[in-house]
Amino acid sequence: MTSRVYVLAQFKPKDGKESELFDVLKALEPDAYREEGCIQYMLTRQIDHPSATRNDYPIVFNEIWADADSWAAHGRRKQIEHFFETQVKAESGLVEDAIVTAYTDEGHDYDAPVFI
Repeated sequence: MTSRVYVLAQFKPKDGKESELFDVLKALEPDAYREEGCIQYMLTRQIDHPSATRNDYPIVFNEIWADADSWAAHGRRKQIEHFFETQVKAESGLVEDAIVTAYTDEGHDYDAPVFI
């Protein structure tokens, strides 16, 4: 098991703003890759596929961070704070809604003793 943090940052654009939002988010990628602890920071778009269901959040960052501290530092960067203030929170922003979730690869009690 690792201390890595796996993050999905999902964005629902306002009507007609998907391409513009994608471009704004894509501009965040290069700087994130220079951050300490950033393993992956990849912007993706939802596609139609017979094995997948669609949802209202067609733009997703797939992130992997070395640890929780690295991910927290990313969230405190001025560029990221500015994005959330101007595009997510502001009425004039491109984002209707955002969902950010974090995951671990550690199971519950993975190192607990086994009693037989």
